[in-house]
Order: sequence, then structure tokens, then C-alpha cells
Amino acid sequence: MTVTEAPAAGTDAPAAGRHPRRRWILLAAGLAAALALPWFVYPPVAMDIVAMALFAIALDILLGYTGLLSFGHAAFWGSSAYVTGLIATRAGVPFPVAVVGGAVFAMVLALPLGYLSVRRSGIYFAMVTLAFAQMVYFVGYQWSDLTGGENGLQGVPRAFFGIELVETNSFYFYYAALPILLLGMWAAWRIVHSPFGRVLVSIRDNSQRARALGYEVDRYKLVAFVLSAGLTGLAGGVFAINHGFVALTELHWSTSGEVVLMTVLGGIGTLWGGILGAFLVVMLADYLASSGFHGIDLVTGSVFVLVVLLFRRGIWGTVRHRWHNRR
Repeated sequence: MTVTEAPAAGTDAPAAGRHPRRRWILLAAGLAAALALPWFVYPPVAMDIVAMALFAIALDILLGYTGLLSFGHAAFWGSSAYVTGLIATRAGVPFPVAVVGGAVFAMVLALPLGYLSVRRSGIYFAMVTLAFAQMVYFVGYQWSDLTGGENGLQGVPRAFFGIELVETNSFYFYYAALPILLLGMWAAWRIVHSPFGRVLVSIRDNSQRARALGYEVDRYKLVAFVLSAGLTGLAGGVFAINHGFVALTELHWSTSGEVVLMTVLGGIGTLWGGILGAFLVVMLADYLASSGFHGIDLVTGSVFVLVVLLFRRGIWGTVRHRWHNRR
């Protein structure tokens, strides 16, 4: 069966202008939750939640707003993590500089991959991106002198302008890195609520009609692809600094599958759904791992199936849809 569009999504963009007060209340609540998170969750896990949330939001720009399902975003997540780690290790610069370097590399990598991929749609686009991602994985595996191969890239420092408290304490590192991820989320919000974002939604809904109106559909898709890769790179770079280590699995296709699960679980075309999905998946995996349970994928997969059956629009999307119907 050929898939030509993303599943039904309740896009945030039209509703934002109608309820500005509700929007600002929601943003304030989200910011408060982000600031309070490391007080209730182990700080490295809290950092993983926020990084994965930005990863899911970046994918949602393609999946929820452009109608393109990518199974290759691990290439940008992992490559940015490696480049960030290499810059931090060899140049000794503060970690925000290394993270930006990793994000720029992800965008540069996305240009040729996106140029070749956006000419396809549906399942063909998904398979092409998956193939490219596995090529990047193979390069990372073979180039062991640079990446460490199966052993990964170890000893990634947290240099931060000589501030020892941030460099040695995960709690304070969280607050030093949080603005980078929040800036990425704000950028994603601006993208989907801009005229450019409206065009992306029109391409998702009917690409032929958008082309008939004079829009260069492939060019818009390519720009969305590159922007999504850049935001993914920001998240991957912070993830690498947080762990002080980059594993080869960050480039593996299963990482792409995990972020797709988070996005669909929360609700595609919502942005907030990616945050909720990341929180649920990371917290569930951490709880099961700390309990000594080894079938984490079995549990998360079962939860995913259950949510898809009960919440066709994802958790956030379904709740919001029912709220709007009652209103």
C-alpha cells in the first residue's frame, strides 16, 4: 500500500491565533515544568527528556506539518553528536559552541540527502531516508579512528567557560544546556506558525494544488528537511555532552524508529505531542531499566499499539480535539 500523506493531524497553527491567552498560559506552564523537572527527575534523565523532546518536535515539522515520514533522522542526531563530541574533545571550546558546530554539520549533511529524498513521497521517501541513514551508520562504524567504532567516542567534556559547577554537576549542567533546547523549540514554533509553515501544511494536505498555486513544492520540502535536521542536530549535540559519550547506536535506524514512536504517541502536527511522547517514553524506559527489566522494547511497543488503538490522533492530539469539540 502506498502512503501519500501523513495520518490525520490536528495542526497547532490555525488555533494559535484564535486563543492567544490560552497559548501563553500553555507556554508558561511548559517553561515552569522544564525548570522544575530536575528537582523531581534525576538530572541526566531530565536532560535526555528535553533533548528527545526537541528531537521529536524536529521530526514533527516533517511528519506532522509537511506529510513526510522520515526514518533517517538518526543520521542527523548521531552525526551531530559525533561532531559535537569531536569539537569539544579536540578544540576544547565551551559546549554551546560545540553543539552549534554539530547542528551546522547536520544541516550541511541534510542538503544532499534531502535533495535526493524529497523527490519521493510516502513510503518511498521513508525508505530512501532509511537507506541514507544506514549509509551514514556504516561510515561511522568503519571510520573507527575518528568515531571509535563499536567502542564509541568517549571522554566528551562539558567545558563551559571555566565554570566548574556546570562542568562537574549534572544538576547545574541541565540549566546551562536548557536554553539551547528551548531556543530550538521556539525556532520550531516560529517555523510552523510562519507563512512558510502555512505553505508546508498546504503541501501536506494537497501537494498538487500547492504546486498549481505556484509554490515550488520540492524546494519547500528541502528547506523543511534541512531545518528539521538542524534542530535535530541541536538536540543530538546536547545529548552527547550530557552523557560524555557517543555510542554508535545513535546513528542506528532504531533511534529513528524511537523518535517516530514518540511523535506519534504524543500526536503529530501538534509540537506539544512530541514533548509529551518523549517524556513518557524516556521515563518508562528509565523506570524499567532501573527495575532490572530487560524487555523495554516489548513494553514500549505494546504501549504504542494501545495508544494508537485508543487515541487515533495521539494522546495530546486526541485530548485537544475533544476539548475543542466541547468548546
